[in-house]
Amino acid sequence: MISDLFAERGRGSRVCPPFRFSNLHLVRLGPGAIINRDCWIQVVLGLGDDRSVKLKIGAFAGIGMGATISAAKSVVLGEHVLLARNVYISDHRHAYEDISRPIMDQGICGVSPVSIGRHTWLGQNVVVLPGVTIGEHCVIGANSVVRDSIPDFSVAVGAPASVVRQFNRDTGQWEKPPKGVTAAS
Repeated sequence: MISDLFAERGRGSRVCPPFRFSNLHLVRLGPGAIINRDCWIQVVLGLGDDRSVKLKIGAFAGIGMGATISAAKSVVLGEHVLLARNVYISDHRHAYEDISRPIMDQGICGVSPVSIGRHTWLGQNVVVLPGVTIGEHCVIGANSVVRDSIPDFSVAVGAPASVVRQFNRDTGQWEKPPKGVTAAS
């Protein structure tokens, strides 16, 4: 029933009701992708080009129950990305400058693209903040808050998330990152 509302909906993709959404005409859902029940998928209008796709969900991506994804400029989930329950991803934040006005009336700010590389898994309750790039083949542990970018082949945990191990492609081994290496390194 909502298939025609998407900018593009790939063959074999599924959306499980109940489903809360806005502006699906700016969302591309890849082939075989699934959005599970109780998700909220939205695109915020009014920040420039309101004709281009702003949320791209790659082929065979799995969006877990209760996830929220909000895009004002660009959120990209690569192919085979897996989101557990209650994951929150946004490329913007609420503005809060005027203490005499409710926050909900102050709009958004801090808009910066978010990208999650292919074959990456975000555990339950993970929060991904604006401007973050999470590399390919990563795991982000449950309840983590990702505010800095995470390199390919990494495991990151915590609030704020930090890399606790990386796969060394030269040695074929998982290793602890050197001391002083941050998530964005």
